[in-house]
Parts: sequence; C-alpha cells; structure tokens
Amino acid sequence: MGHRLSKITTRTGDAGETGLGDGARVPKDHPRITALGEIDELNSALGLVLAEEVPAELRAALSEVQQDLFDLGGELSIPGHRLLKPERVKLLESHLAAWNKDLAPLKEFILPGGSRAAAAAHLARTVCRRAERSVVTLSRKKAKVSPQARRYLNRLSDLLFVAGRVLNRAAGLGDVQWRHQRER
Repeated sequence: MGHRLSKITTRTGDAGETGLGDGARVPKDHPRITALGEIDELNSALGLVLAEEVPAELRAALSEVQQDLFDLGGELSIPGHRLLKPERVKLLESHLAAWNKDLAPLKEFILPGGSRAAAAAHLARTVCRRAERSVVTLSRKKAKVSPQARRYLNRLSDLLFVAGRVLNRAAGLGDVQWRHQRER
C-alpha cells in the first residue's frame, strides 16, 4: 500500500503537482488525478445516500460499494496495480437483478427526484457516469487501467438508477415521470 498520511497539510502540492501511490509526481490536472477525484466525489455522493433512511439490504450493498470505490481509487493511484476483482462486478449484477425484479417496467423516462434518498441516488448515478467517462479517457491514453474499473462503474451507474426507484418505493412514492406531452 502506498504512503499513509500522518499529517494533512504537507504543502507538497502548492506547485500544482500531487503524488501517486507509487511515489510518482504528476500535475494536479493529469487525467489520472481527474479520475481519482471523481471516484472520491462519487464515494462522497454515496455517503449522502447513506445519510438518509434506506432499507437495510440497500444500505449493506452501498456500504460495500464505498469500500470497492476506495479500492478502485487505490488501483488508479498506482498505475498497473489491480485491486478490484471481477467478482465485484458480478455482485453488482446480482443486486441489480434482485432489486429490479419487484419494480414495475418503465414505460417513460423518469426524472431524478421523489424522496431525498432517491434524489441523492440519482445524483450519485450522474457522478458515477462522469467518473466512468474519466476512467475511459484515462484508459485511452494507454495509462494502465483495468477493464474491471470501467465495467464496475458502468454497472454501478445502473445500480444507482435502480436504487433510486427502490428508494422511492420504500418511501411510498412512485417514480417521477417525464411528461413529454406537457404543454410548453
């Protein structure tokens, strides 16, 4: 594991560079740092979801996702390092299947909203999509990114969409429907 912080204010980033887990220094606007920051932001967005009332099964799953995202951040911070296992993608897929089976099929697009927890899940979903785009950008630069990272984020955004629906149902609310036929 890379360097552990014993103090938070190091002043080593004042010149616009930061350290990777392997000790290398890169500019703070490097695509790897962008991807790391967006994974961190996603983890924080999940923390907002978990600060709300959520069903125990969903809480347990999203708490594990937070751990996975920390692993993914570690993987991205040490080029070539692999922490995220293929089984983690399969676990997301099994949660997706279980949570989705009791939901009504969608006939329209839905809008983010309903309960606070569902809205937070949709916000986390959009942050996840942005993080996924950053990881794709990084991988296209031949920057040693595992295919599992992309797969995991892709499945996670789907899971967060379904989680928003599950959270609205748990709150006794329906999906917020997009009304494409509305008066303009």
